Amino acid sequence: MEKTTVYFTRQITPEALIRLYQAVGRPLTGKVAVKISTGEPGGHNFLNPQLIKGLVEQLSGTIVECNTAYEGRRHTNADHWQTFKEHGFMDIAPCDLMDEEGDIALPVQDGFHLKENYVGEHLKNYDSVLILSHFKGHAMAGLGGALKNISIGIASARGKAYIHSAGRTLTGFIPTEQAAFLESMADADRAVLDYVGRENMLYINVANRLSVDCDCDSHPAEPEMADIGIFASTDPVAVDQACVDAVYNSPDPGKKALIERMESRHGIHTIEAAAQHGLGSREYELVEL
Repeated sequence: MEKTTVYFTRQITPEALIRLYQAVGRPLTGKVAVKISTGEPGGHNFLNPQLIKGLVEQLSGTIVECNTAYEGRRHTNADHWQTFKEHGFMDIAPCDLMDEEGDIALPVQDGFHLKENYVGEHLKNYDSVLILSHFKGHAMAGLGGALKNISIGIASARGKAYIHSAGRTLTGFIPTEQAAFLESMADADRAVLDYVGRENMLYINVANRLSVDCDCDSHPAEPEMADIGIFASTDPVAVDQACVDAVYNSPDPGKKALIERMESRHGIHTIEAAAQHGLGSREYELVEL
């Protein structure tokens, strides 16, 4: 697969976010879903609503999320709507809890483990999707960026359990071999891209507040390394790979903790598996704005 372009800026501002979106040159049309993580209450690393407000407004976008499989304050519809409100997202744009009324099964073509992927039913109401992710570490996946936001993020609560179990259960968490879990995320990615249409999706990763922990953690570790910037592409594999490379290439000695977290969970394997599925290229050209 030929190299794709990843656009990058060191500035993390509302204006820079809009410039980066425009630089990619793939306008999202129709009814636009903006998939973020609303963040588990107690945590504070999720994307700042004021950072993303301008871009969401420009797209006339709807901020979308799905419930969690674990019990917390985003597990039930009522609690999750309260989180939308408390974290300020309802102040900046329309919001949609996509699995509020259930889920739909999307077929997975030639999956490593999954034959179908269960996503929030409301996904069918959108013409295009901006995957707007906070890049950081993750206690189970090693890292979280675009590929995780597409797979676990768009999956319904049942779908999250299904991915985590490599297709063995729709309820609860059962122990799964790590590679199978990471490959199942890539399976789910493939299902979503095939359903929405690759030409109707775009990916932006904000690499700030680089904690080793996910925004799903209510008490995440404080970041040990400085913010890097914002990355954008039409390729979800390339945009995640670029973020990983930026961490390794950073002169910041604080990167050690995040690298250890990524390597200890073999986080790169989700990117490898997604590339095997043909979802994008790990080879890219970085264009700095």
